[in-house]
Amino acid sequence: MKAKLTFLGLSAALVFYFFLAGSRGTLLIRDGGLVTVVLGLAVLVMPLLGCWFLWRTFQFVTRSQRLADELAAEGGLPPDELVRLPNGRIDRDSADAVFDRYRAEAEAAPDDWRSWFRLAVAYRDAGDTPRARKTMQRAIALRAGKAARV
Repeated sequence: MKAKLTFLGLSAALVFYFFLAGSRGTLLIRDGGLVTVVLGLAVLVMPLLGCWFLWRTFQFVTRSQRLADELAAEGGLPPDELVRLPNGRIDRDSADAVFDRYRAEAEAAPDDWRSWFRLAVAYRDAGDTPRARKTMQRAIALRAGKAARV
């Protein structure tokens, strides 16, 4: 729940920033000078890109959560079997051992979104967030019946 509240809070702050930047870009365009119009258009591009990125992130999060909910209903969520250090962080050797098991599972069943979901969780636990995201995108694509692009 804390992660959801953080996401919503940061999203609200970004939307507010986008509004401010967009209003400044509009003011620059209204000025009418060639330089200010070009600068105003450039300033408007940033909020548009930001909104697009925020929307794509929101879609990714909601689709990932749907997969997690479905897998939880099936009883297939990966158990938390990782060893934790005294400071609460995950022990790297423990994460690597779990990762190797889930990687072998995904290689054995390349068309099963469940195995790719579990592999994405293992990537995340191992600290490899970019690969975790790509692997989760593959799980989402497989669940949707689309060809995975990983």
